[in-house]
Amino acid sequence: MARRHALCIYLAGALGQIWAVCITVFILRRLGLTADMTTSAGIIPIAVGGISSALWGTILSVKHKGRKPKEILKGFFDVRQSIKSYLLVLMFLFLDFLSLFFGGSFSFEHWYTPIILFAQALLFGGIEEIGWRYFFQPVLQEKQGYIVSALITFVMWGIWHFSYFYIAGALPLPDTVPFLVGLLVNSFILSALYIQTNSLWICVMTHSLINMLSQTAQGGSTIVQYICRAVIVVIAVLLSTRKSNHTKTDGKEQLI
Repeated sequence: MARRHALCIYLAGALGQIWAVCITVFILRRLGLTADMTTSAGIIPIAVGGISSALWGTILSVKHKGRKPKEILKGFFDVRQSIKSYLLVLMFLFLDFLSLFFGGSFSFEHWYTPIILFAQALLFGGIEEIGWRYFFQPVLQEKQGYIVSALITFVMWGIWHFSYFYIAGALPLPDTVPFLVGLLVNSFILSALYIQTNSLWICVMTHSLINMLSQTAQGGSTIVQYICRAVIVVIAVLLSTRKSNHTKTDGKEQLI
């Protein structure tokens, strides 16, 4: 399957599926039904829409990349990664939430609340990585540079997210700009991690941890937050472009 064809099918499938669910939810609400997380009329559409990126990422990884479903499933739970990979995750998370050390904190009701939130995030967040980081951006980068690929992924991922929020009944967002900035930074964090580690699990885990920590974070310095996020983007670009250049150099040496 041609690269461009595969990318178009992925976007048509992932976005088409979630938009079809949006239309269904719109009709249900016009009929006076409550469609959100509290009812079966809402939970089913949320599940069908939420799985769209992972479903089409899996389908296209099999069709275009020749991956086996078992390989993808194994990669999703493959915690046996190098210490260096986990340290890289810790570095990005530390920078991403450093602002909380300046007048902020993590707040949760029970000691086990973060565990529950992390488990939920695996299903309602981490699973997205099968589509966006495992398939979509790597295929984009076969022809596009890292920054362009990360930005295109951010735009498509953002459109997908707002569609999902509509299904979940979370629109309009009260903090749209901060959300988009966070999503942009996360696009660079997760893509850089995948390029550096080639691990689906690392992206799934990091995505889930970011969701969990964001849900328990309160306050903090906005100035420090934006400075740190700018630093994150710079680090992600430097790491990823250097890795890409090394890969291209190694490939040329092998050809010679």
